[in-house]
Amino acid sequence: MRNFFFLIVLFFLCQWLLKKLRRANERAQQGDAPAGGATAGGAHDARRARSGNGHGNGAAASAPQLADPLIRCAQCGVHTPRSESIIVAGERFCCSDHARHYAARPTGRDAR
Repeated sequence: MRNFFFLIVLFFLCQWLLKKLRRANERAQQGDAPAGGATAGGAHDARRARSGNGHGNGAAASAPQLADPLIRCAQCGVHTPRSESIIVAGERFCCSDHARHYAARPTGRDAR
């Protein structure tokens, strides 16, 4: 029984430690200084070395580029990047053939 309680405490201790390490890693990636005083200088030097110029402009230089959002084709349902999609009658399509088929489709009373 004592071993069982020891394993439970060990499990929660490991979870707490992993959470703390993840937060420290996220802070280092965002450019914030870690909470520890002794490692703050080393982390700052590592960030400066990664930025390449040593001036601390790592946050602006390493900003992630947002991906082009994917748009669903109104005809076939395939997802294509927004910049490559074709717009006809307010709908987006993956290719010109699908746009033509959609535009030629009968509407209203003719659709019967």
